[in-house]
Amino acid sequence: MIAEEYRKMLGAKSVIREIFSYGSERAKEIGRENVFDYSLGNPSVPVPDKFTRKMKELLDRESPLTLHGYSPSLGIDSVREAVAKSLKDRFGLEYKKEHIFMCSGAAAALAHAFRAVTVPGDSILTFAPYFPEYQPYVNLTGAKLKVVPPDLKGFQVDFEKFSQMLTEDVTAVLINSPNNPSGIVYTTETIEKLAGIMEEKAQEYSHPIYLISDEPYREITFTGVDDPYIGKYYKNTITCYSFSKSLSLPGERIGYVAVSPQCEDAAVIIEMCGQISRGIGHNCPASIIQLAVADCLYDTADLSVYEKNAQILYTELTRLGFEIVRPGGTFYMFPKAKEKDAVSFCKRAMKKDLLLVPGDTFGCPGYFRIAYCIETEKVERSLEAFRKL
Repeated sequence: MIAEEYRKMLGAKSVIREIFSYGSERAKEIGRENVFDYSLGNPSVPVPDKFTRKMKELLDRESPLTLHGYSPSLGIDSVREAVAKSLKDRFGLEYKKEHIFMCSGAAAALAHAFRAVTVPGDSILTFAPYFPEYQPYVNLTGAKLKVVPPDLKGFQVDFEKFSQMLTEDVTAVLINSPNNPSGIVYTTETIEKLAGIMEEKAQEYSHPIYLISDEPYREITFTGVDDPYIGKYYKNTITCYSFSKSLSLPGERIGYVAVSPQCEDAAVIIEMCGQISRGIGHNCPASIIQLAVADCLYDTADLSVYEKNAQILYTELTRLGFEIVRPGGTFYMFPKAKEKDAVSFCKRAMKKDLLLVPGDTFGCPGYFRIAYCIETEKVERSLEAFRKL
């Protein structure tokens, strides 16, 4: 007998992926340049030259066993040390190798973090709008994802609702800043207040409540935006990071778990990640990619195009009357649809070859997501489609 749980999921495939697939087929008919595909968050800028040079250098100089053999379960020691040093240098926390676990991107980091701090029956709390894959990521562990309704004024946190929903069964709070899909960045004030409530509740319930911070967009923040490093404000923070966006490496699947040095049982949690890998079939991200990113920890791709694209779209769409909370980072924008049913609105947009994702899938009906990680000239040409829509 096949697994019924996964067969049921066939009827609820990723809306984002389905729209992207439609766009790919449509591009074959009318040309890619004529499809304004804002569906998928696929970085559009080249990797840094430094990364490419390092890959060539490794292939020329290192042994095949070093490059293509299995790494240790927790990651290559020198890479873990380099990641810890970079975090200490940038954010001032005393990270060491023992606080770092290398893994296959932020999704794998989250998979380990969830299993490290929950058992079946526990709950994880997150905030709408949220990345829809959080649902299977959490629920298939045996834990349950609970979603705090959105603060529609600024997409920060509705603290009254958060406090009500932070019940004794909650062992972790999951946040994503800069945020997919809204593009907002949680302010220092928001993080401090969030941390204060969690500390009070942890004391009341007599068990730790972990803050799992999903940070694949950490490096994509815009000029003048308040962008706190979340691990500095709450001791039981588990940071989940990916190099997919900062270095434009989504296909290489590389990231890490970083447990705050102040976290209870920090080193034990990292050791546990190695054992969790045994249970979920994730063992050792590619050795050559670990070694290459270790040389680029203080670097990024040229991310400036995203802020430029955001400015173009925000200026024109607000002029057209769209209500938008101005993004502070990422390559996403989350306008309110021009009709109550965002699904219907996005279907009308498809007729203009404008591919947008309805906010229903992000837990926020009536809104839609624009993933503007496309060429700037294409953003400019898409404005006419928005005007017609």
